[in-house]
Amino acid sequence: MEDSERVAVAAHLHVVLRRKTGRVTDTEWMACNQAYAQAMVAFALEHAREQQDEELARLARRLQDSWSGDKPRHVAPAETAQSDSSVTTKAAEILRTSARYIGGLR
Repeated sequence: MEDSERVAVAAHLHVVLRRKTGRVTDTEWMACNQAYAQAMVAFALEHAREQQDEELARLARRLQDSWSGDKPRHVAPAETAQSDSSVTTKAAEILRTSARYIGGLR
């Protein structure tokens, strides 16, 4: 499955999870990180089983199937350190930017 299709499926699952469970997810991370995607699929399938929600189960299985052909990507320690520092930098920038807005995010 192409990345754009996986993002679309993850976005749809995000909307349904938010509406039906109140769970907020990270769509981009779901489309890029197989472990996170599988955790969200497990959460969605459990909730779908409890509530007998076919729509949620269908979307969760669709995201799971999008990863079935891909091998898990192993991240080298150097890549992890680099991505952690970029995440920290981005988080710091967001905090500086959000301080300008009155009320901020809650």
